Amino acid sequence: MDFDVTVIGSGPGGYVAAIRCAQLGMKTAIVEKYKALGGTCLNVGCIPSKALLDSTEHFHNAQAHFEEHGIDLKDLKVDMPRMIDRKRGVVKQTTDGIDFLMKKNKITVYHGMGSFKDKTTIEVRKDDGKTETFTSKNTIIATGSKPSSLPSVEIDKKRVITSTEALELQKVPKHMIIIGGGYIGLELGSVYARLGSKITVFEYMDRITPLIDKTLSKELTKVLKKLDFDFKLKHKVSSVNSTSRQVTVTAEDSKGETIEVKGDICLVSVGRRPYTDGLGLDNIGLEVNKQGKVEVDDHLKTKLDNIYAIGDVIDKGPMLAHKAEEEGVYVAELLAGQKPHLNYLLIPSVIYTWPEVASVGYTEEQLKEEGKKYKTGTFPFKASGRARASMDTDGLVKVLADAETDEILGVHMIGPRAADMIAEAVVAMEYRASAEDIARMSHAHPTFTEAMKEASLAATENRALHI
Repeated sequence: MDFDVTVIGSGPGGYVAAIRCAQLGMKTAIVEKYKALGGTCLNVGCIPSKALLDSTEHFHNAQAHFEEHGIDLKDLKVDMPRMIDRKRGVVKQTTDGIDFLMKKNKITVYHGMGSFKDKTTIEVRKDDGKTETFTSKNTIIATGSKPSSLPSVEIDKKRVITSTEALELQKVPKHMIIIGGGYIGLELGSVYARLGSKITVFEYMDRITPLIDKTLSKELTKVLKKLDFDFKLKHKVSSVNSTSRQVTVTAEDSKGETIEVKGDICLVSVGRRPYTDGLGLDNIGLEVNKQGKVEVDDHLKTKLDNIYAIGDVIDKGPMLAHKAEEEGVYVAELLAGQKPHLNYLLIPSVIYTWPEVASVGYTEEQLKEEGKKYKTGTFPFKASGRARASMDTDGLVKVLADAETDEILGVHMIGPRAADMIAEAVVAMEYRASAEDIARMSHAHPTFTEAMKEASLAATENRALHI
């Protein structure tokens, strides 16, 4: 065989899998359809969206809070093309870093569409039509996902766009309509709301972010309304019509009444679909399920003993970059004869609005559904000295613990730096800590993480100290 392992797809799951395979002594190749490595996350997803979120948060703070801090600014304005250029620079630095890591770990990189000729032969078709063929003992499918749409909606990439185009807008829209109240739409909506756009969100369910704990969903709704978000919940979009100047979204509410909303941009953000186009799965007898996902066993192996799949393309776990990374490491170590561990319940999820939203473990709704006895402790950031000092008092931390053993079952937070704070909860749950364990740990003062201690105290016989 030319290679011990070939990874098809260079997103977070793919490139991390390749690096770990190489670290473990395997001769490794990676195949990427596009010219830049890094997949959706690094090129048109996680990294560029966070760059814009950061830029616009600076602007929003300067506009809304600096005067109260005693900082006076005049003629504050947004240079959108320059902001987009900075975002592109961040993306380039990051993808260049992946190129460096491939060279450092002696991983062979192929650019082109990778597909299976048989279960040990990979063909790479390049942009110029030429092909290159090689053999591989094992293969990891890490081809990720693409934005989904609605059957009645045509995406023209001008007025009706996906998240990819939303990251490249050269002008701040006066009114952005978003179809879908999930994390991608809300993050990108936050970007433009901070810059002055009116945001209207159509959501089919009765609340935004319906998969997270209901307490956080309610709190996030309140926070985003302050940014001029208008939520149309329990609305089913029936059509989207665009002209050269505007877009009109038509939807029905739960009573069957029709409404029309006009704006200058419509962002379609109704989730993502697995991407397996052109892989040649038929050549190796692999099929996808009704959701278009590749089915794998508990060891992430397909029905073929030398082909594995990870990340957004499989039927396990949430569609998250760090989930894919963990799976990449898992498969690499499995191939090396090790016995890795992966617990999907302990994969944290984050929404990078401001305040940030982060969760790990069971939601309160799931515990009720499963009939588990639990206790709850919450602590609001308005009672945090650190949050008052930074004017970040929206949000709370919520700890769910077993009613009998006090083991932490879930942690849900919305507040400043929640994306970083959630790691403490993941560590605690990985080692099966109790709420009292966290409550007895010394947390530096003043810090945002004190809210985690206080919520744990609240879950332990209602012992919170600062409220």
